[in-house]
Amino acid sequence: MDEKTRRLTRMWMSAQPIVSSFVSTMVHDFAARDDIMQEVIAAVVESFDKYDPEKPFVGWLLGIARNQVGLYRRRSHRDRLVFDDSTVDQLACAFSELPDGEIHKLEFLRGCLEKLSERDRRLCDLRYEQDLKPSGIATTLGITSNRVSKALQRIRDQLRNCIERQVAQAKGAL
Repeated sequence: MDEKTRRLTRMWMSAQPIVSSFVSTMVHDFAARDDIMQEVIAAVVESFDKYDPEKPFVGWLLGIARNQVGLYRRRSHRDRLVFDDSTVDQLACAFSELPDGEIHKLEFLRGCLEKLSERDRRLCDLRYEQDLKPSGIATTLGITSNRVSKALQRIRDQLRNCIERQVAQAKGAL
């Protein structure tokens, strides 16, 4: 492996969680996220010679990711939840300013969500992906609003505890 490839690999490995979290914020379809991330890294490898080392690497990566998300959005313009260009730009700016610890919490959240029961993941999907209020979820599932609210609070507590355990384990591993 040549020095340029080693340098790119090191830089990518430290910045990848930020880029991944940014793309995940913009695109809710898991398969599409993976495709976009592959397109991002392909574009990074192809254009690494154009990168100006005087500028922040994460900002450069987020510019590439923003372009790839834009291409995806144009291809899937009929999707119900699509951010406009201004929102995408603002989110890219916010992600570039996040401390590393916060990015890792987003990565930990993904793993913690996978540990939830199927029923709890469905509740999260209805509430946070489909943006239904507890009353709408209650109607969909045939249960009371109060039961939905209590279940969502229990799930949030469970996720928070899982993330805190992951953060503590990560700090212990350093």
